[in-house]
Amino acid sequence: MGTIKKATAVGTVVGLGLVTLAACGSSGSDGSGSGRSGDSRTVTLVGHDSFAYSKEVLAAFEKESGYKVRVLKDGDAGQAVNKAILTKDNPQGDVFFGVDNTLLSRALDNGLFQPYEAKGLTDVAEDVQLDKDEHRVTPVDTGDVCVNYDKKYFEDHGLEPPESFADLVKPAYKDLLVTENASTSSPGLGFLLGTAAEYGDGGWQDYWKKLEANGVKVVDGWEQAYNEEFSGSAGGRKAGGDRPLVVSYASSPPAEVIYADPQPKAAPTGVAAGTCFRQIEFAGLLSNASNVKGGKALIDFLISKRFQEDMPLNMFVYPVLEGAKVPEAFTEYGPAAKDPETLEPARIAEHRDQWVKAWTSLVLK
Repeated sequence: MGTIKKATAVGTVVGLGLVTLAACGSSGSDGSGSGRSGDSRTVTLVGHDSFAYSKEVLAAFEKESGYKVRVLKDGDAGQAVNKAILTKDNPQGDVFFGVDNTLLSRALDNGLFQPYEAKGLTDVAEDVQLDKDEHRVTPVDTGDVCVNYDKKYFEDHGLEPPESFADLVKPAYKDLLVTENASTSSPGLGFLLGTAAEYGDGGWQDYWKKLEANGVKVVDGWEQAYNEEFSGSAGGRKAGGDRPLVVSYASSPPAEVIYADPQPKAAPTGVAAGTCFRQIEFAGLLSNASNVKGGKALIDFLISKRFQEDMPLNMFVYPVLEGAKVPEAFTEYGPAAKDPETLEPARIAEHRDQWVKAWTSLVLK
């Protein structure tokens, strides 16, 4: 189910260090090779494959600003970040979109971005401004990695769905959960970080030992977990998936309603609210951008009311602009988590690779 994949799968991350990637540019949205351009009226956005927008909204920005926007989609989130770092001296574009709080420190430590305080930033929620002293990145959206459950399965079995991390290790939920590899998947990494936030440095490994003993299944990525293994999704039902619990997003239930034909009156899936980890995605002006002025205008646009209100039904994420309207389907079928787990970027930076390495040895041994 490609639309939901695009909307909810943030993409692959690299758990241990930088991967070796070619420094040459990949095809831009127009198929012309590198997205970089010397034309001062062209501004290039480099991002992950899940970046999406309404054509009329982007066209309005182009008309008002006088800039022609080129979008270069450069693979999944982790790959795109790492490639941007490797090509930072001769970047493929002017603006990078899609680095999130789980990988932010890597981008900042490698000098990927130059400072820019975007117009309208004062109307962006302060708690998502993780670089507010230097303004090297601008928050654009948030999303919650959470366990989703198949409502029908639990109704048929007379079983209450889990509500917390602690519930997932109970015997009643044995062999029900599928999650993604924390070293190759953004939601997989988010789920791991959620357990680290919940149980601390001294407890998360013991928790995963219990989770493994309770039959958790680990697959490479979100697409396989959600659209093949999970019994609650349209794709999973078609594929014969038999796991009624999956690590996905708080915004997955409304996607199951919006893209269903016919649309059900209620979402077939729900969210275990006590299992959520907050992800924040950022955009930044690349350090060696060829069109600095155009890049700044584009970042301003990404946090404008027009783009922020257009974004939810294209990328299935939540706006960061205070007062931006959220689609009714979001509030009805998939509201943002009220109290998600979070971790300071510095703590993620200090422990991320170590945690992923330990997780890999523990779970994939």
